[in-house]
Amino acid sequence: MTSLRPHVFLLVLALIGAATEAAGVENAAVDADGKKTYIFRVDHLAKPSIFLTHADWYASSAFSGGGADPLPLLHVYDTVFHGFSASLTQTRAAALASHPNVLAVFEDRVRPLDTTRSPQFLGLRNQVGLWSDSDYGSDVIVGVLDTGIWPERRSFSDRNLGPVPSRWRGACETGPGFQASLCNLKLIGARFFSKGHDAAFAAGGGGINETVESRSPRDSDGHGTHTASTAAGRHAFDASMAGYATGIAKGVAPKARIASYKVCWKGAGCLDSDILAGFDRAVADGVDVISVSIGGGDGMASPYYLDPIAIGSYGAVSRGVFVASSAGNDGPGSMSVTNLAPWLTTVGAGTIDRSFPADIVLGDGRRLSGVSLYSGKPLANSMYQLVYPGKTGGLSPALCMDNSLDPKMVAGKIVICERGSTPRVAKGLVVKDAGGIGMILANTASNGEGLVGDAHVLPACAVGSIEGEVIKAYATSAAAPTATIHFKGTVVGVRPAPVLASFSGRGPNGLTPSVLKPDLIAPGVNILAAWTGATGPTGLDSDDRRTEFNILSGTSMACPHVSGAAALLRSAHPNWSPAAIRSAMMTTASVSNNLRQPVTDEITGRPATPLDFGAGHLNLGRAMDPGLVYDLTEKDYVAFLCAIGYDPKTIQVITHAPAACPSKKPAMEDLNYPSISMTFDAVSASSNQSRTVRRTATNVGASAGAVYRSKVEMPAGQGLQIAVKPSKLVFTAGARQQSFAVTVTAARTAAPEVMGDARYGYLVWSDGAHQVRSPIVVSWMQPL
Repeated sequence: MTSLRPHVFLLVLALIGAATEAAGVENAAVDADGKKTYIFRVDHLAKPSIFLTHADWYASSAFSGGGADPLPLLHVYDTVFHGFSASLTQTRAAALASHPNVLAVFEDRVRPLDTTRSPQFLGLRNQVGLWSDSDYGSDVIVGVLDTGIWPERRSFSDRNLGPVPSRWRGACETGPGFQASLCNLKLIGARFFSKGHDAAFAAGGGGINETVESRSPRDSDGHGTHTASTAAGRHAFDASMAGYATGIAKGVAPKARIASYKVCWKGAGCLDSDILAGFDRAVADGVDVISVSIGGGDGMASPYYLDPIAIGSYGAVSRGVFVASSAGNDGPGSMSVTNLAPWLTTVGAGTIDRSFPADIVLGDGRRLSGVSLYSGKPLANSMYQLVYPGKTGGLSPALCMDNSLDPKMVAGKIVICERGSTPRVAKGLVVKDAGGIGMILANTASNGEGLVGDAHVLPACAVGSIEGEVIKAYATSAAAPTATIHFKGTVVGVRPAPVLASFSGRGPNGLTPSVLKPDLIAPGVNILAAWTGATGPTGLDSDDRRTEFNILSGTSMACPHVSGAAALLRSAHPNWSPAAIRSAMMTTASVSNNLRQPVTDEITGRPATPLDFGAGHLNLGRAMDPGLVYDLTEKDYVAFLCAIGYDPKTIQVITHAPAACPSKKPAMEDLNYPSISMTFDAVSASSNQSRTVRRTATNVGASAGAVYRSKVEMPAGQGLQIAVKPSKLVFTAGARQQSFAVTVTAARTAAPEVMGDARYGYLVWSDGAHQVRSPIVVSWMQPL
């Protein structure tokens, strides 16, 4: 960066000042003497030897110019930046700009908080790393199978984008409220699929309600708009949800193109036939990435040949299209993960370092912490009567279900409601309709301490189960219980983060335990992204508020983070297969939080395991250069389907092509996956057991002659012995692939007392520059 000469520096200040005044935004604090804070970048190598430190030099008259007063230094920078900050008049700052050793001067501007903060939390930085190397995902096409899109949002602006990629074969379908002109260089395609929906509901008269739902790509629900902008939304300044998370909203791949496929309909969900049609069309249209934030239906895992997402995604992956899917919101129970096919990338949810705290103050002075996105008129400072309808009213009033509250009991009071059975925001509406003035939404034991913010229709705060029990005990024992709620806005820099979300679907894989699911986790709690103009932030019919952005939580929010990440990696590495892209994300994932401690589980507070979060938390600061990848082809997937016992005709349902299984049945565990999961016989747990799996690593690093050495990391007391042969992999220009075997021996004392629990460790390959990490999970199961 060049230094600013005095006249140039003054011109810059004048322009900044004019722009600031025009925008009505305060750029820098100005004190009573007309001073502002400036940051000076100094050539630190020019320090005269007479000064012991740079601070001594900056504070001296030799630096500030003869008889001038010493500089009022605020900060001295000497690590990543060399120079200082000081509060000065504009005249003196301009004079210092002419100093021969001052390289640049910056006005200390008040910057807004990041809104969709998750890209930065994932390790993405402007002008460097994966964002820069991928040109922000430019020209990669992300297909979003969801509830459609609200195209007018700033997140879908096509400003400064180039022509639509020539390979694009899609269309912009029209319908009520959706003209072809709404598509642009950003939203390059939009389609809707309703035939399955129409057929399913025709007999019962429950078809599309065209008074609230457009028979077009337009999103009347909000979910699709939110996920699309999370994956690939453009930068939108001054974004917020009613004042929460104010700042700059942006997707993970801001310059990627979006194609919207409306396969889900408001109030009726997503029909399998429409989902498959969406997959089919998206691949034919030419998308590079497909994002599917759609769950597994009734909570039961269907065989792969009966699962439309598994089938549709196989067709996509076999043609080079990366597919990300959500892991489901049925955690924290074991085997709650959905979307289990090994060609899918299955994404669980974690927190980021941002929260929306609210405090509950009880009449006895105790203060308890919760979260809230309530944005209306706050409660006055006075205390209000507190009531818990579940004390004598039974389950329905405790859950604040429709028509369950007696207005005589709750009018003018803060009401304690328990989570469960009905939507969280709907409970607040029940309280409001009964005359309640506020609500405390308490987790039950099954929810633990996991909290998500909601844009409630009345003053309300969510608390964990421990705090909930404290509040309920007070409400039922005090003679005249009272409380109030204080809303504290947006807080960033929360520690620890990430934390595995309590609702995130957990393993093991209920269909094929040899494939560890979920694959990894990504930000999925309190994520701000674009929103529909057809409904309020709660999604309730009675909520007449409208907002450009909304804050939602779920694995649906985590999935598009990985879809956007795949777009960046595809742009940076156009020759990588979907499996290679997934491998890069998994083997570089973080298993530590921002306290440099193990990622914990929100439900227990204890360290999470690979059964909970797969390979760890997405870390895009490292994924662009993973060193090694575990690649997979159609042949590998067919061998896997043969290994699980599917016959050729069943396999053809998935692969769309005839398949012939080898005479010797392959081993499921040998699928060349970035994680390793193996099961032992629970009946034979009284004796030592051993199993060997094989993997092949491909060197994608810059050095063709890399040498990788193995290391096994394992918590103490696992009772496992893990051997890797060979323990060293030598790659050359002519040998980019090397195979190895991992043998796990479990002592008879290793088997856990509780069936379904597991032991785990990590295999790490390192060449000194890369750390290629794979989780190893060992579980014991009853034989079929």
